[in-house]
Amino acid sequence: MRERSNALRRDARTGSCPWPDTLRARAGVGLKPAHYRHILESRPDVGFFEVHAENYMGEGGPPHRYLSEIRSHYALSLHGVGLSIGAARPLDREHLRRLAVLVRRYQPALVSEHLAWSSHGTAFLNDLLPVPYTTETLGLVCEHIDQVQETLGRQLLLENPSTYVAFAESDWSETDFIAEVAQRCGCALLLDVNNAYVSCTNQGWDPWRYLDAFPLTAVRQIHLAGHATDADAAERPLLIDSHDREICDTVWGLYARVIGDLGPIPTLIEWDQCLPAWERLHGQALRAEGLMNDCAAVGERVRAAAG
Repeated sequence: MRERSNALRRDARTGSCPWPDTLRARAGVGLKPAHYRHILESRPDVGFFEVHAENYMGEGGPPHRYLSEIRSHYALSLHGVGLSIGAARPLDREHLRRLAVLVRRYQPALVSEHLAWSSHGTAFLNDLLPVPYTTETLGLVCEHIDQVQETLGRQLLLENPSTYVAFAESDWSETDFIAEVAQRCGCALLLDVNNAYVSCTNQGWDPWRYLDAFPLTAVRQIHLAGHATDADAAERPLLIDSHDREICDTVWGLYARVIGDLGPIPTLIEWDQCLPAWERLHGQALRAEGLMNDCAAVGERVRAAAG
């Protein structure tokens, strides 16, 4: 296992990757059962679909029939929410086994999980909870990612969390902690821009400085989503990562900043609650593609002027 992990780290340092990213630099959307028939009947022009792994861990039935048909026409990314990468307990071997079966079955271009925990002892919680950024946690997270990558035989993308509180005992900033995990494990990163904005607002951080410090060179995918606005007991803004509405203008601005630095990159529109009609969801993907196209055009003009 350690020999394989060392190979992963060498790939991360050299920039090569043994598992090619077959997603084009386009926008995709989260696949929902309400849209199965429309997608198969109209074949919309969308870059890829992303599914939550836990929704397809059964042996068969309608979800797999539809997903198999959609997979035959579209690229796919697989997004996990249940591995509990940041937990103090060992990974659930049965859950990891079922994830590996799903990866072999559908051969997704990308597989991602959250920097969070959702289990304690034998209890599983219906939430993605933050981790303290300590050296002890770093060791646990890296051990778990090594195990996942070894089992799947491919690189994992780790997503930055949305947070509402910070641990007083943290020794690292969030961005430094994530960068260290990527460097040690050879994993790639999924940058959720909405999560970054939610966390920065709730924690009193500057989101633009957060992105300045984020290890963007390790990012292979971006998530965009909407959030709800509330207030805490002191009437300070409190943002909730709700995935139930359109993306706000500030998050679009942060996204434009990121792709201005990185160039076009596979971007996923997350909308999990209060699901809209397909046209409204697809419109958010088209807006992301428009920004990527603008970014590419600017890059072409800069290269032409330099040449």
